[in-house]
Amino acid sequence: MGLGTGLRGAATGLIAQAIEDINRLSAHATAASPTLILAVDTPSGLPSDGQHAEGPVLRAHRTVTFTAPKVSQLLSRDADAVGALDVCAIGSPFDLIEEIGQGKLRWAGPDEFAQLPLVRAVRAHKGNFGHVLLVAGSLGKSGAAILSGRGALRTGAGLVTIATPDIVLPHVAGGQPEYMSESLESTDEGTVAFSSLEGNSFEEILKGKTVLGIGPGLGTHTETQKFIRTVVRDTPLPTILDADGLNAFAGSGDLFRDRQSSFLALTPHPGEMGRLLGISTQTIQADRLAMALDAARRWNAHFVLKGHHSIVASPDGQVFVSTAGNAGLAKGGTGDVLTGILAALLAQFGANDGARVLSLGVYLHGLAAELASHGTDLSGLLAGEVADAVPRARLKLLEELRSSV
Repeated sequence: MGLGTGLRGAATGLIAQAIEDINRLSAHATAASPTLILAVDTPSGLPSDGQHAEGPVLRAHRTVTFTAPKVSQLLSRDADAVGALDVCAIGSPFDLIEEIGQGKLRWAGPDEFAQLPLVRAVRAHKGNFGHVLLVAGSLGKSGAAILSGRGALRTGAGLVTIATPDIVLPHVAGGQPEYMSESLESTDEGTVAFSSLEGNSFEEILKGKTVLGIGPGLGTHTETQKFIRTVVRDTPLPTILDADGLNAFAGSGDLFRDRQSSFLALTPHPGEMGRLLGISTQTIQADRLAMALDAARRWNAHFVLKGHHSIVASPDGQVFVSTAGNAGLAKGGTGDVLTGILAALLAQFGANDGARVLSLGVYLHGLAAELASHGTDLSGLLAGEVADAVPRARLKLLEELRSSV
């Protein structure tokens, strides 16, 4: 029984009843009596054109589709009915594949990253892979700085420096021996003080850096938010803005237009996206693709809208959707790791193909979560474990690319 790509309208009658019966049996499965629902092409009842399902949808554990994912498998409110998604090549000529959105909507699968120089040259040295500067941490949130630094190191940045308030510097500096640290002046609440920009001390910290990541664990002190807005406006470096860095621009996203950097990537979860735009999280979730694309064009910035099937949107309308990852990522600190991952990849590969590089970061982050949680319960996955699994994720990506040649 199946309803494939050509479905129009809701499943009805006996087919609808069968879908509901299968879903009910699956929901009541036990370890002693397990069920596995495999969908071929697409789960029965799920339209393929991006429209929301009007009737019952088969809740698959795994879906095997062909040539490319269907839009609804990536972006509809019923996309979680797909379960784990496998895309199988069947020899379809690439130029004959229907291109949705004028060819700018893409699935962030391994083939998209084949053109990036993922293999290091034998004669490579640390200077070839960039120097990441992360501005992160505050009193009570020093772990965010450590995790972002760990993510950057594990993803291959040649050098990593963390600039953090002086009050937490000893803890941050001791969090990972492989990165360097710089001290910033603190407010009375243990966050970065605006006075850190006085004189040329911060300019000295910026010297020689390739990419800036700013935001994890910085807090929402008024002085700190002023510091963040000033740095984002004045830095010429490609910049990743996350967490409290985003909160500094809540309701004031138009400030992003006034900046020196030609490349800015914002990495909000739906709540942060709602605060940036001054609208509810529910409104964001109702049409994630449109929200990400509109904001990217409006502010000439790249967006990584995190969530189930994270979206990477660029100002020119290019979109990547990643299906990598699992519910283990629903834990504090995983976003900090992603900031480090994205900054490290931009340091290595540059920002000329920025949307693809960001998509690689989202893909590796999700795949690392899958690998780190293998054989364990997802509820216990830690952000640091995700960071430590990134090298394995990168190796698995390389193995998949080699096997497809």
